[in-house]
Amino acid sequence: MSSQNASSAPTRRHLTGIATLSLPDIQTLLDLSEEEIAVSRSRDKKKSALKGRTQINLFFEASTRTQSSFELAGKRLGADVMNMSVANSSVKKGETLIDTAMTLNAMRPDILVVRHHAAGAVALLAQKVDCSVVNAGDGAHEHPTQALLDALTIRRRMGRVAGLRVAICGDVLHSRVARSNILLLNALGAEVRVIGPSTLLPSGIADMGVTVFRKMEEGLKDADVVMMLRLQRERMEGAFVPSVREYFRQYGLDGDKLSHARAGALVMHPGPMNRGVEIASGIADGPQSVIEEQVEMGVAVRMAVMEWLAGGDGESR
Repeated sequence: MSSQNASSAPTRRHLTGIATLSLPDIQTLLDLSEEEIAVSRSRDKKKSALKGRTQINLFFEASTRTQSSFELAGKRLGADVMNMSVANSSVKKGETLIDTAMTLNAMRPDILVVRHHAAGAVALLAQKVDCSVVNAGDGAHEHPTQALLDALTIRRRMGRVAGLRVAICGDVLHSRVARSNILLLNALGAEVRVIGPSTLLPSGIADMGVTVFRKMEEGLKDADVVMMLRLQRERMEGAFVPSVREYFRQYGLDGDKLSHARAGALVMHPGPMNRGVEIASGIADGPQSVIEEQVEMGVAVRMAVMEWLAGGDGESR
């Protein structure tokens, strides 16, 4: 498909959360991501799908991994990419989110990638601009591209997602990754478990279609995938855990706890990792870990999302 045809294709508006995607949408994005992996692994890592388009990465929270992943994805699709430094912007001088949205909208970008510390901020911004908006994480609400890359990693390693037992462990309360993964994994037919202390499990979590465990050994029994979450101390006000040492003893993934999962169970982590807090180094670097593969899948998924939003089908080179 030529870039000219891609430009004339209907534009899908936004990706603000997993709930906005139908099952066919999810399957399409995962399949398109497979094609983008081949692009990333080829010598010529360029497509023309977003040639002439402008992508602005607007990050109100620091995130080296996610921002660099979106930047690389946009450049591989041929977009002109600008990273907006919020620390040096007018936002720090009192400009509101809506003011920022209107200012950026006047620059006529085609894709706006946004990370914000407040839940719902990305959806609000999407209502005020004329371009497509991608949620790169909003508060403790959602992180849809992380869930998609996790599902892609699982599908490539296990051959499927449906029917697998996936245990999401740790600080579920403060995790947008957990929420998006629960929504996506349920949509794909996985059996989802969450494991954590009562202080780090949101009220009503069982209503999201998960089985709740408070002991790692019980929750990990016969799990096919073990997804560890970062202990997000920067979002905590008060004492949610007695101590880091005690947290690792009860909920940190080590060899003894992992032995309760199925042999060969995948070990995942969205990063950045706190080694010795939620995961032992030997497990993070061990043969069951797919943490580095998750990083590679992140670029492919973000390429797929932006091309899909722009109306492309993955064929333009």
